[in-house]
Amino acid sequence: MSGSIPAYGPDGTEFVGRLAKKPVIATPMKTRFTIALVALLAGGMVFAQDRAVRSDLTAEDLARVQAVTRSTTDFTKPEGSEKNSAGKGTTDFSVNADSFSHFLDNLSFEQEEQFKLGNALFRKIWVSSPSSTQASDGLGPLFNARGCQSCHIKDGRGHPPFEGQSENVSMFLRLSVPPGENDTPLALDGVVAGEVGDPVYGTQLQDFAVPGLKAEGRMVIDYTDLPVTLGDGTVVTLRPPSYSAADLNYGPLADNVMISPRIASPMIGLGLVEQVPAEDILALADPDDRDGDGISGKPNFAIEPVSKSVMLGRFGWKAGMASIRSQSASAFAGDIGVSTPLFDLPHGDCTENQAECLAMPTGEQARLGVSEAPDPVLDLVTFYAQTLGVPERRDVDAPAVLRGKAAFYGAGCASCHMPKFVTSRAAENPAHRFQLIWPYSDFLLHDMGEGLADHRPEGLADGSEWRTPPLWGIGLTQTVSGHTFFLHDGRGRSLVEAILWHGGEAQASRDGFAKMSQSTRDDVIAFLESL
Repeated sequence: MSGSIPAYGPDGTEFVGRLAKKPVIATPMKTRFTIALVALLAGGMVFAQDRAVRSDLTAEDLARVQAVTRSTTDFTKPEGSEKNSAGKGTTDFSVNADSFSHFLDNLSFEQEEQFKLGNALFRKIWVSSPSSTQASDGLGPLFNARGCQSCHIKDGRGHPPFEGQSENVSMFLRLSVPPGENDTPLALDGVVAGEVGDPVYGTQLQDFAVPGLKAEGRMVIDYTDLPVTLGDGTVVTLRPPSYSAADLNYGPLADNVMISPRIASPMIGLGLVEQVPAEDILALADPDDRDGDGISGKPNFAIEPVSKSVMLGRFGWKAGMASIRSQSASAFAGDIGVSTPLFDLPHGDCTENQAECLAMPTGEQARLGVSEAPDPVLDLVTFYAQTLGVPERRDVDAPAVLRGKAAFYGAGCASCHMPKFVTSRAAENPAHRFQLIWPYSDFLLHDMGEGLADHRPEGLADGSEWRTPPLWGIGLTQTVSGHTFFLHDGRGRSLVEAILWHGGEAQASRDGFAKMSQSTRDDVIAFLESL
């Protein structure tokens, strides 16, 4: 893909495109740790209309990168190094439930120690305050999970409640309302869009609370059946969900509240994604579909809380976070109710209308640091997330896999699920530096149609737009996570169902898949399961 890429001078003047007007930084809105998101890339970086030029490469290296990332046309054999999804960091352990929990294979011995310490903190169970375990208290007071691993089970994919399961362990509801007159005016003009939480319940519904406090409520999911007939007469039953909140303990939600479900995403390869040069991602954006291929990916942007600079969003279901560190700190505050140096919110998502919550004790102790999870904790958890490896692919030369790869490309799936990138030569960690990786994502926002729409904007993402999720490791979902629930809310109970939910820009690819013969569809699934 190619297309209109916005170009900005140092003063923010727009030269090309229509994604932004002027650079602006939003002031805080009325709810906790709202990150303003803006439609620009700061720092004076100027992009060519069709292809950005990477500043980390020599001309010779640039030619090598362009050659090795060019889309293949030969499906008779695997591409060179195709089985090494994470380059030299690819892990090759036996396939089992721990397949997503190994460190990059090219870490140094000293870094392995950091990884293991971070792993211990990632698995840590936080407790309420006050507690004798003073390095582990600070939970909540309202929360969705007691630790990172509680949602990212085995570092894998979350899921809706299983049949008969009464509690959600890796899924929750995002909450927000449209910005009002008393909120940041910049949030109203289309240039800046932030999340304004529900006046009482904040930015997510929290179904757990510490002793002495009531949880906010619980998520309710109602499914209906939707039979879909494929081209060969096969009938697949999809399950459209509807979401609501029940047993609300602090009054009703706002009349104009917007609800969006989220399951936890797999953790593998995040550090490598962080080192994909922004130029290479932005070069794929085509918001006006100038090439006429029906694909109009666009970037999301975020203001990094440390540098206060505008950066390309690449993490989260709508690419609303720019770095692993900010994503981790946001999860600490919103999911667990633990404060960090990035988000000094010892009461987590408690709002000013939840006096009982704000009156509860916190775990902040000056002798241990200025927050419940001070820099050493956040640093190690961030390092852990940055250095999780990606398993080696399986059966890359199997005839069915090669046929499925050809059909995947032929249906246009690779237009958004871009197979490969080369990471930056300037990456801080040598393990991330100049690696050919195969995430199968362009990390851009795409309109996925009304069927998947949550009607809730997040930054530049509107209610029907989602970031292309990486596909690497998707074939090990059952092995690692014990289920095959896919998409942002787990509604797809199989890869086939997940594909059939695609609409909008992906409608033609979805229809192409639906028209395939049973054997060709099986080949496509074999290819996906090899990733």
